[in-house]
Amino acid sequence: MAESTTISNTETLMKYMKLDQKGAVLAEYIWIDGSNGVRSKTKTLTSPVKSYKELSEWNFDGSSCGQAEGGNSDVYLRPVAIFPDPIRLGDNILVMCECWDHDGTPNKFNYRHDAARQMEAHKDQKPWFGLEQEYTLLGDDGWPYGWPKGGFPAPQGPYYCGVGTTKVYCRDVVEAHYKACLYAGIKVSGINAEVMPAQWEFQVGPCEGIELGDHLWMARWLLYRVAEEFGVQITFAPKPIKGDWNGTGLHTNVSTTDMRKDGGMKAIEAAMGKLEKRHVEHIKLYGEGNIERMTGEHETASIDKFDWGVANRGASIRIPRQCAADGKGYFEDRRPASNACPYQITGIMMETLFGGLPEEK
Repeated sequence: MAESTTISNTETLMKYMKLDQKGAVLAEYIWIDGSNGVRSKTKTLTSPVKSYKELSEWNFDGSSCGQAEGGNSDVYLRPVAIFPDPIRLGDNILVMCECWDHDGTPNKFNYRHDAARQMEAHKDQKPWFGLEQEYTLLGDDGWPYGWPKGGFPAPQGPYYCGVGTTKVYCRDVVEAHYKACLYAGIKVSGINAEVMPAQWEFQVGPCEGIELGDHLWMARWLLYRVAEEFGVQITFAPKPIKGDWNGTGLHTNVSTTDMRKDGGMKAIEAAMGKLEKRHVEHIKLYGEGNIERMTGEHETASIDKFDWGVANRGASIRIPRQCAADGKGYFEDRRPASNACPYQITGIMMETLFGGLPEEK
């Protein structure tokens, strides 16, 4: 790994993190900033908590995070979920927060609020989501980790789900992140090396409703935090390396009560018609720079058209072959880019499938 951080240094850091805090509990308040990144700061509590409802609001300088003007910079953090802290251990917690403005309205980058309203309005459908988060690890020079300096490795082929030196890079970072997510109670369902070397994927879900966005954003925060210990950079850029290299996506698996019932393929096929009509609206929310990734090559559909098919990884929507055989199950939206916001993805998905909120109809 990076020369500045060795494994022994990491072990020393971890020992310090396990020191007795003399009854104090550390709560890491985490939020999404104005550039689709994550920020956090720590609050000292006097005793352990069992629910986010026991936590107080806090605030931060929104002008330094691209979320407010300097002349009126206070933005408020409202806890919405807590997770055990896999870094500080003990009773310490990670706190997922929504951002609210001083006038009591959601901050303009608070996409969770509207998504949660959609989930509540259509909770009878018990929407299940599973997101496949791809990402790329970079060295201190900004080049994919393990690649020749300023050059390229052998063509794609042996890297996907690969094993062994020259086929995979940064497995120690990936394994550490995986274990951290499991400790935190994040519903991470697996990991694998991806098609481009130094590119990996972890899967979150199935989660019901708004839980998916909370778990994925927390998993992203932990990925940055773990990689920090190793001196490695993380990028969610949809096309980190131009040319004949795969981009990175956030494939989104969707299932509702009607889709899971016997004969659920009818509900899945009906969903295809609804998604086709709002293709452009979805693409607008499916990640910055996605046009560089969705070229119709490298297992992507063209960004300009909507199509779907069974077992077709080159389509906008893939119906898994087993689901087609069973006549029920779920579908995979392959359009979202790796840097898309899971709250926006799941929110517009519910709106498209079931219509607007009751007061808007």
